[in-house]
Formats: sequence, structure tokens, C-alpha cells
Amino acid sequence: MISTLAPPRAPETYAGLRAGLDRLRAEGLYRDFVACSYLADDRGHALHQGRRIQVWCTNDYLGLSQHRQVMDAQLTSTLRHGTGNGGSRNIAGTSEAHVELEALLAGWHAKERALIFTSGYVANVETLATLLRAAPETMVFSDALNHRSLIEGVRTAGNPKHIFAHNDLTDLELALAQQPLDRPKLIVFESVYSMDGDIAPIREICDLAERYNAQTYLDETHAIGVSGPTGAGISEAIGEDRVTFVQGVFGKAVGTTGGYVAGPDVPLDYVRSHAPGFIFTTTIPRASLDATLASLSVIRGPEGATMREELHVKAELMRRRLTEAGIGHVPAPTHLVPVLVPGGDRVKRISRRLLDEFSVYVQPINFPSVPKGGERFRVTVAPFRTEEQIDRFVAALAQCLADDPS
Repeated sequence: MISTLAPPRAPETYAGLRAGLDRLRAEGLYRDFVACSYLADDRGHALHQGRRIQVWCTNDYLGLSQHRQVMDAQLTSTLRHGTGNGGSRNIAGTSEAHVELEALLAGWHAKERALIFTSGYVANVETLATLLRAAPETMVFSDALNHRSLIEGVRTAGNPKHIFAHNDLTDLELALAQQPLDRPKLIVFESVYSMDGDIAPIREICDLAERYNAQTYLDETHAIGVSGPTGAGISEAIGEDRVTFVQGVFGKAVGTTGGYVAGPDVPLDYVRSHAPGFIFTTTIPRASLDATLASLSVIRGPEGATMREELHVKAELMRRRLTEAGIGHVPAPTHLVPVLVPGGDRVKRISRRLLDEFSVYVQPINFPSVPKGGERFRVTVAPFRTEEQIDRFVAALAQCLADDPS
């Protein structure tokens, strides 16, 4: 009989890794994951260790993952097509839903082509890395607060780059002006930055791109579904269509899973033909894509417009209640409500107490996601939240903060 047990390892095999984990714990940076199973019939709530809790930090901004029309679309498709595709896009993994959704996304963003990826992270890394590797002379200009996926895409390619100060048009223009006008350039930035909830000067960045012969890559992750007349993001909201590439996700406001990039035909065809993370991975199941199509139908229609309006009303109500309670927060102009709770250990203690005593789950955000001393909760207030629920959340948070002063 062949033993299936792994051979004993030398004691020092993982010593370096264990030491690294010990350092994280000592510095208060070790990540704890809270298991929560969402309840479709009780939106905004989940089960945690057998009890019902309220979730105030989800990226499912509109609650569409529990929308009846979206769920029915996935259930119906699953019964017809099964739970998976069993293949990559080029080997039996491209369904009619892939083709339909990519065409819809391209039209939604007024671009020639769109590509669907397994996640927004993969979409950013694979698109940026593939295109930049193909043009190593391209100079990249990247916002200092860009998401890790954008950073990784640029880093992987190894192109020369300039990190400009966050949303600083002067810094960006000075850097652009130092390069020859005919040198290929790419400005990489986001529309909504999730840690502060602030918005990029998209129109002004497009002006600079035109002036200095640069292309632009805009991550609309946190704006898809929640901004714009049809939910296509901040660029749609301000009527700006000059952005070269637009990236978005399904895993946040759309309520399903996956990500995409929309842009010019030739570059995205090149990505389709060369990106390892697009070619060599099993694709998103047909049923999930059918749910995405159903969700986008809601988002782009009258119901979606009403949900967006209510989302921003509830976020503003939350900000007013926090101000009245004397709780520090970033006055963001978006649906995100960053609540400041300085101190790595303190933000974790308060998060744990909210969960244990008040059945309220809000994830602590600490270094390196934010600078030390800038620890916070990133609170999201779905459109279905009631005024009573908001008041109870603020009251619980106020009590925890008062009992654990900085």
C-alpha cells in the first residue's frame, strides 16, 4: 500500500515564513477573516457562527446579488447549462453569453471591443502587463493611490514609470512635459478611490492626455452601477468619452462575479491573443454571465436609476448622522463613507466588539491599505437600508468609540 502521508519536514523548512507571520501579528497587521453567509431573503444580513448579523462593509452596493430577477436568471441558466463551462475561452469555454455580454459592455462604454476576465484584479493585471510588455518604450504615469491590481500590472511589465501625487494635475503635467511628445505614454488612474471615496479629475486628465499625446486607462471599479445615467461610471456621469481604456467589475455593484476592460479593438484583440491570464484559465460559467446580463438590465433601466438615487441619499444620511454623533469621517462625494478610527489595535477591537455585542460587521481597514494612523471603517449604505438601521449602527459605533477612546 502506498502511503498518502507527506514526508516529515525539517523543522526549519518554513521558519522564514513563520517568522514573517509572527512579525505581522506583533505589528497588529495579521489579517483575520470573518465568515459570513449572506441571506438572500434578508438583504444586508448574513449568518456568522449560526447567528444573524448586519453587514455594513459589503461592495454589493445595490444589493443586486439578492435581486429576484438576477437570482432567477442564474438559477434558470444553471438548470439549462450546468454549473460550469469546463474550458478556457479558446477551448470550449466561450458561450453565447460571453459574446453577448462583451458586445453590450463595448456599447455601454462607447468602445470598439470589450473582454471579460475572471475578476477585476485579473483584468487590470493582464491587460496592463500584456500591452506594456508589447511596447516597452511606453512611459507609464500612475496615480499614487492606485489599486494593487493596477500597480501589479505596471510592475509586472517593467516599463519606466512616474508615480504622480494623488489627483495632482500639476505633478502629472510636469512629468508628462519632461517626455518627448512622440514617446508612447499611458496614464493609469481610477475614477473613485475606495479608501477615501474621492473622485479623479477625469476630464482634466483627458485634456492633459490630448496635450501630451498620451493614452488613458481608467479603473471604474467602484463607480460601475452606481454613477452615471445608466450606471456606466463617473465618466458617463460627466459626459467624458475620451478615455482610451475603461475597466469595470461585476463583483461589486453588479452583484455577480468577474471583470472586464473596454477599449480600442486592436489592443484588446492583442490582449485576447496574448494574455496568459485570459487564455490559460477556465472561464466564468454561463449561468453567472446570464445573471450579469440580468443585473445590467436592471442597472441600465428605471429601477437602477431609482436605486442609484436612493444609494446616494442613504450615504448622505449616514454622513449626517455621524456628524451629529461627533464621529470623524471623510466627507466623500460618493456612496462610500470612510469612518476614521485611528490605531491599528483600536480599530480591530472596535470592529470585534461591534460584531460580538451588536451583531454588526464592519471590517477594519489598516496598514498597508491606508497609512498608519489613518485606520478606518469603509462603510457602505445600501439603498434598502432604513433610517432606523442607520441610527442603530451609528449609536452602536458611538458607544464603542466612547468606551475605547484614542
